Amino acid sequence: MAAEQTQPALDRDLASITEARQLARRAKQAQAVLAECTQEQIDGFVDAMAAAAAAHAEPLARVAVEETGYGVVADKVQKNLFSAERVYQFIRPMKTVGVINRLEDRKVIEIAEPFGVVAAVVPSTNPTSTAIYKILIAIKARCAIVLSPHPAAVKCITRTAEVMAEAGRRAGLPDAAINWMTTVTLEGTQELMKHRDIAVILATGGMGLVRAAYSAGKPAYGVGPGNAPAYIERTADIKKAVRDIVTGKTFDNGVLCSSENAVVVDEAVAEDVKRAFVAEGGHFLSADEIDKVGKALVSPQRLPNPALVGKPATFIASKSGITVPAETRVLLAPLAGVGRDYPLSIEKLCPVLAFYVVKDWREGCERCKEILRYGGMGHTMAIHSGDDRIILEFGLKKPAFRICVNTPTTHGSIGLTTGLEPAMTLGCGGYGGNITSDNISPRHLLNVKRLAYETVPAVRSGDPRAHPTEAAPAGTPGPRLPRGPDRVPEPGIPAAALSKRIDEFLVSRGYASSSEAGSPARGPSPAPQKPADFVCEDDVREALKAGRRILIHDRTILTPAARDLGDSKGVFSVAGWQA
Repeated sequence: MAAEQTQPALDRDLASITEARQLARRAKQAQAVLAECTQEQIDGFVDAMAAAAAAHAEPLARVAVEETGYGVVADKVQKNLFSAERVYQFIRPMKTVGVINRLEDRKVIEIAEPFGVVAAVVPSTNPTSTAIYKILIAIKARCAIVLSPHPAAVKCITRTAEVMAEAGRRAGLPDAAINWMTTVTLEGTQELMKHRDIAVILATGGMGLVRAAYSAGKPAYGVGPGNAPAYIERTADIKKAVRDIVTGKTFDNGVLCSSENAVVVDEAVAEDVKRAFVAEGGHFLSADEIDKVGKALVSPQRLPNPALVGKPATFIASKSGITVPAETRVLLAPLAGVGRDYPLSIEKLCPVLAFYVVKDWREGCERCKEILRYGGMGHTMAIHSGDDRIILEFGLKKPAFRICVNTPTTHGSIGLTTGLEPAMTLGCGGYGGNITSDNISPRHLLNVKRLAYETVPAVRSGDPRAHPTEAAPAGTPGPRLPRGPDRVPEPGIPAAALSKRIDEFLVSRGYASSSEAGSPARGPSPAPQKPADFVCEDDVREALKAGRRILIHDRTILTPAARDLGDSKGVFSVAGWQA
């Protein structure tokens, strides 16, 4: 019986692995064609696909909610439009073909090269908007793409890919430039990421998936959990701060990884903040209610219960066995600490917030660090304050790479309400074990070649006539280049520097420096004609005192002290080396 149950799963794994291999090879063939497209062609593909995605924003949102059970249709429509319009408007002017930049002052020309085939892992929490976004940035960078949908979102991601692929084909996009798996298992996704025809991985999901992406042996952009805290400092606009936090946390029922997961409040304004939350539909849980919600929402592995992810606050309360007002929009759990003893301090992916009261901004700073360390390192946080000094301190000290100021983390982090680059994949940098802290764009799917012209002539070792490592004097226009076969010094070299170079050259040949011409020689004079047979330390000292050189040959006996002193002072001339 066990064998009968195992066989279908094994067959499905094999089918998924086979499909991954076929799609990777298919995409590699399209990649060769895509790489030769012009900027005009690429922009035409992107224009057509973005327009098609925008036109299908609502039906795609409905399919996503129906299939996954996560989120709110209206909010998913907004996210689809964010990817199809806001991201598109940002990437549309980018140069991604041929010469993309000329650095005239450095004489460098930058040329774009596509990274290659992208393996794009798409989550179930934001399936259609993430698929739209990843397809657009990949094609803009001239990269073919293979999507690996979350198993719970195959239908809606497939439909999104079909809409965009068809629009692209009508605009001339190679047939196999956009590909998607339909039989999805963990084994198939791992095979896709490791396949030799895949050049780069763009993974969005849980930490297990991100670690798998980084261990696949390929360049990878992986993004993990958020657990974003929102700090309300005493100088904040309390009503706006609370409204922003509730707006961010309830947007698509909190499934974005950058949505607020905890509120940290200054003691001086804590009561005002609590009243503002109640006015915005917040319900503060009692100790008993916190225990019930924690048991229902958080698994023994400290992960959110998938059955409650992306569900409304009232639904979560009902499933937890507690009663809340019908108008409740968010549940708030006052906690005394962070960690395993406080289950609701994790990333929750639904409208539940941990709530902390702190003495002042310094204590608030430390509490926010604790929250980020418990599953959100490098991701996102918010500060609501009217004090620019404290805002800057948070920017300097927090282990988060997106610190949203007086705006919801959900909207601010992706660039919807801030000037950050619009994106649905947010790097967590070294803090979060990611390769970048950027919002991912087509630039991250490009390699850049550089034509670098000579700006300073190379000089052979020992040639005293030029010193290429010396910096050009301030105000000298452009790079200093040779002006003829004799390298006559160009205008702009200070007289003192030129005189010093000439002196060094003359002294190295055993003659007085130019500054000493016409006066008794203070430096070494031309070496005597007869090589010495024996030289001791006293001979060297006398030569230095008299300002003369000592001529030696290969049979000259030098005492160790004489050699050390003579070499350090440049006294010796070797027979046969002089004219």
